[in-house]
Amino acid sequence: MRRLLLAATAVLLLGASAPVDSFGERALADVRILSAEDMAGRGIETEGSARARAYIGGRFSDMGLAVVEQPFTFTRKRDGKEIDGVNLITRIEGRRPDGRVIVVTAHYDHLGTRDGVVFNGADDNASGVAGLLAVAENLGRLQPMHTVYLVALDGEESGLRGARAFVEAPPVPLARIGLNVNFDMISKSARGELYAAGGAASPWVKARLEELVRLGTGVPTLKLGHDTDADGAENNWTSQSDHGAFAAMGVTWVYFGVEDHPEYHQPTDDFATVPRHFFLQAVRTVVEAMWLFDDELDTLTKEAGR
Repeated sequence: MRRLLLAATAVLLLGASAPVDSFGERALADVRILSAEDMAGRGIETEGSARARAYIGGRFSDMGLAVVEQPFTFTRKRDGKEIDGVNLITRIEGRRPDGRVIVVTAHYDHLGTRDGVVFNGADDNASGVAGLLAVAENLGRLQPMHTVYLVALDGEESGLRGARAFVEAPPVPLARIGLNVNFDMISKSARGELYAAGGAASPWVKARLEELVRLGTGVPTLKLGHDTDADGAENNWTSQSDHGAFAAMGVTWVYFGVEDHPEYHQPTDDFATVPRHFFLQAVRTVVEAMWLFDDELDTLTKEAGR
């Protein structure tokens, strides 16, 4: 079966167990560099943000991918100031370039520096950006069936501003976006759990996520949920990260992330607190997920009657 072959390829590239190969080491390096002190917390419209953007753009360029900047502006509520943000967009052409596309997202902004204290945001969301870059590198080695847009979003911490700007002016008609896959906080969990949300809103998504659970190695434990109000509205993640902007426009979505932990939105969320094995296996999981979604995207459009 094609996806099982690709699963084996993903394991080879990412390294299912120590020692980790250079592909996995790059993912770790991405988190380390993006959450370093000189990034100053990657606050929107700051020098640290510009440095992070330059790094991410350089990584895409090293893969041979052309990068387009998508600037946007919004008014900050607390003081009425106009804030400028920038999304980075690249794409990998699929073997069916005229069909549906997949948009993979991860926000690169974080909280910046507050009262002289840097909020490095290693998990939130240098880890998700590293996952995005790993997906880009993996897809670039083995061409996907469908065209995939990879978007490093700005302004998530300001209210999903970059994601909203993207869905308001997407590079292809919104109706062509078959699926949004969003990564936000994928590197640490005291209970060893990575959540995949989106199944409650889409039988197609639920079936594919259940297949990922069956294919999983057990570290991290992939769990489904956080996409209904069953455990309270505060535990429903449908609108709590950038996929929310896609969901609001009727786009099918999947979100990979961990539950809150003691370092969440704290200065202690730095590279030293990232558990190596959990993170690398989480990256392996999201790379495998991308091949599975790509392999079966056409059945989603049929089931949705699109």
